[in-house]
Amino acid sequence: MENAQRKQTQAPQMEGAMARWYARQRGSAPQLAAFRQYAARLAGDLPPGAAVLEVAPGPGYLVEMARLGLTVTGLDISHTLLEIAAENARRAGVRVDFQQGDAADLPFDGESFDLVVCQAAFKNFGRPGSALNQMHRVLRGGGTAVIHDMNKDISRADIDREVKGMELSPLNAFMTKLPLMWLRRRAYSRAQFEHLAAESAFRTCDVRADGITLEVRLAKRGAD
Repeated sequence: MENAQRKQTQAPQMEGAMARWYARQRGSAPQLAAFRQYAARLAGDLPPGAAVLEVAPGPGYLVEMARLGLTVTGLDISHTLLEIAAENARRAGVRVDFQQGDAADLPFDGESFDLVVCQAAFKNFGRPGSALNQMHRVLRGGGTAVIHDMNKDISRADIDREVKGMELSPLNAFMTKLPLMWLRRRAYSRAQFEHLAAESAFRTCDVRADGITLEVRLAKRGAD
């Protein structure tokens, strides 16, 4: 049995009206600006044309990486979010290969990608250890997986500050705080991420706090 596995079940898949509402809340001007900055930071160390896999891209706002000359593939379990992501890529005028699938069983050959990104989704995976091992498998030697997700150790005040910065309407701000409070219970702490990494093929990770989130970097050694 997979070690360090969640006692909870996988979060419900986001489809239909719920997925479309989520996409709208993630698409405010400040958040889109943050996506652009984050995409530029991720792309900074990669050569033109490098292969990037985004696991669970949701609405697909990191299509910004394709604007920067990278070859981007996105895999999500939600059919609705894949449709939204494909439309966002079309509007951005970039080509992204979106596919439907499970993070714990990636449908790609080994050593296919230079970078794997997972943003705001890892806490919802039913088999997190398998997902990490799959990321390791599809990475090329010397490649990196970057997980950007909620920090379990944050306070309600931290969530209030984060939502305020999203510049949502009062109703949408309230409706955004509620799921964030619930999702915090599913999230991982720094220590839990380090434990998961230690039991995965990566063995180690670097974890940094950033607002209500943790950025986890896992490197695949070139000799693997």
